[in-house]
Amino acid sequence: MIQIQETDDYLDWLNDLTKKEQVKVKARISRIEKDEHFGDTRKLGAHLAELRWKNGWRVYFSSIGYKKIVLIIGGHKNEQEKDIKKAHIYIRRLTTH
Repeated sequence: MIQIQETDDYLDWLNDLTKKEQVKVKARISRIEKDEHFGDTRKLGAHLAELRWKNGWRVYFSSIGYKKIVLIIGGHKNEQEKDIKKAHIYIRRLTTH
């Protein structure tokens, strides 16, 4: 089982989705947590990876140790450059403390 930690930025993004959209995202996160099945992902280097959906959603995350991940921020493909920069800043803060 994988332990999931959520940042405030991720939760803000999630809460801005419709209830139906939130259910889809939460179901995927639940599969990661319980079954360790990540689905469509892409590594972005420097301890950062993204969960990808066909509709363009992205959730950026980082692994901490063996069985723990932090969901850093969510967004859409057309905002990905900004979101990746923000996620890298979060990771730098995390690794320097």
